[in-house]
Amino acid sequence: MHRTDRTQSPEPYVYPGVVSRLRRHLEILYPPRDAREAEAALVEVLAPWFADRPIPNPPRELFDQSDVVLITYGDQLRAPGEPPLRTLRQFVHQRLAGLVSTIHLLPIHPWTADDGFAVADYERVDPTLGDWAEIEAFRPHTRLMVDAVVNHTSASHPWFRGFLADADGCRDFYLTAHPETDLSRVTRPRTLPLLHPFEGVDGTRNVWTTFGADQVDLDYRNPQVLAAMTAVLLRYVTHGARLIRLDAIAFLWKQIGTSCIHLPQTHEVVRLWRTILDAVAPGTLLITETNVPHGENVRYFGNGDDEAHLVYQFPLAPLVLNAFDRGDARTLRVWAQGLWLPSEETAFFNFLGCHDGIGVRPVEGILPPEDVEALIERVRGHGGGVSYRAHADGSASAYELNAVYFDALSDPAAAEPMDRQVARMGAAQGILLALAGVPALYLHGLLGSRNWREGVEQTGSLRTINRQKLDVAQVQAELDDPSSLRHAVFHRLARMLRVRRSEPAFHPKAPQRIHGGDPGLLAIERVALDGSSRMLCVHSVVGEERVLELRAAAGLPRGAALEPLVGGPSGHTAADGSLRLPVGPFGVVWLRVPA
Repeated sequence: MHRTDRTQSPEPYVYPGVVSRLRRHLEILYPPRDAREAEAALVEVLAPWFADRPIPNPPRELFDQSDVVLITYGDQLRAPGEPPLRTLRQFVHQRLAGLVSTIHLLPIHPWTADDGFAVADYERVDPTLGDWAEIEAFRPHTRLMVDAVVNHTSASHPWFRGFLADADGCRDFYLTAHPETDLSRVTRPRTLPLLHPFEGVDGTRNVWTTFGADQVDLDYRNPQVLAAMTAVLLRYVTHGARLIRLDAIAFLWKQIGTSCIHLPQTHEVVRLWRTILDAVAPGTLLITETNVPHGENVRYFGNGDDEAHLVYQFPLAPLVLNAFDRGDARTLRVWAQGLWLPSEETAFFNFLGCHDGIGVRPVEGILPPEDVEALIERVRGHGGGVSYRAHADGSASAYELNAVYFDALSDPAAAEPMDRQVARMGAAQGILLALAGVPALYLHGLLGSRNWREGVEQTGSLRTINRQKLDVAQVQAELDDPSSLRHAVFHRLARMLRVRRSEPAFHPKAPQRIHGGDPGLLAIERVALDGSSRMLCVHSVVGEERVLELRAAAGLPRGAALEPLVGGPSGHTAADGSLRLPVGPFGVVWLRVPA
């Protein structure tokens, strides 16, 4: 049923229940006068969604075992004379059909810095990538996830130019502070200055720049900023996005005299956006990106139905790397055993590699300092780098490790057989795919890329090491070459992906049990929500054969044959239900357990 009859009203029409919920959010965020201004602005933004669209029906299920996300820049794959988005779409159709369900496009707009994360225009797609039609063309075959850079814009954005000109509609759009203000309590993700001077019509303005001089922070204390960014999110939905990543969301709201991270107002803005998306596009998922300690990260689930549907599982990548570094999975095992979710509408967004580095803040309180230092030395020894963040006392500490995940695991300079390096990567990816949650794969991890040191030399940025642009014809040729590294990594992972997407036991919400035993092995048991499927997934983090021994108390069926779906050999439980299973060096064995 359409609401076109409501458009005859002189006032914009929005479902009354939605307005009342928005009002509750806004009364928390703003004083009364500003709350009324914000409500009027948001109603104007939302009105078209209720005037000429049918009442949306929520999906029966938000995600299932078929959900696998590919993380990539729109121009990560290139072909001469072709829009990169089209090149990517064709590659996905040819190579990844049946393997991934969702494409996460990193920032798609015109930009001036940080490989897209300094947005110069939210209304357009970067013409070097393609256009909105190329974005929409992903929809028939895959779900689309987009990056919402909501904390800041480029200093070249029209809003910022208007701000410096003191133009109507742009006043107070950005956060400023006097350079002598005490900002020592502010949490810093970088070692760069927090304030940068810009010349405006009324003199110098010292603008808040959390991430860099060309990434100027928006001031959400201005209700018009909230309305403008809400319109940006809805534009993504209009063009087909079904998952929206809130980049750097933890820093959204600032209040001088506080840490300016995870403030209550930030959580309230996430709740407001959840309210809006649930009303206009049910089933559109919010994903929060907060590279912080685990306990802080999971707070963005809210109460389980009012904030993020998914949160990035940042501890996973450094914990898996730590397990291979030490040849001991016990810390990873204990951490995985303690994971919990607040509701059936939430899940972890699991990943090992992404466009950024391997964060080490998320394992604060999980890994001892000496283990973190060992990871730093490992990555440096493998040709990678380390990025730092500043503290109030002038000191700095490691923020992330910069390397492609393949080279973080294996030393590219070592005289080690390729098949052994591929096996190590395969075991790490097996852990990613077996754990409860929605798995995400960075394109360079899928393709077995190596550190791009030449890129770091070109840009001076350590993050460039895993952001190389690839010639698609060369990639295709290597994938077709059985002797190539890309072929070996891709096909090993593809086999696990096919199994994962076909087994209900891998549903993101399906229960998981972590078994004990040999510290060099991580054994994960998953059981389908309806009990129709049961999987035992064993992964070795050591380079020699180990044996998984499970006692009768593990609850496996007595005298049963366990069918190997990945790796081998097949397993057979003893008459009392115990199991003794050999696992090869960096081996992966996924067994289907009889129901």
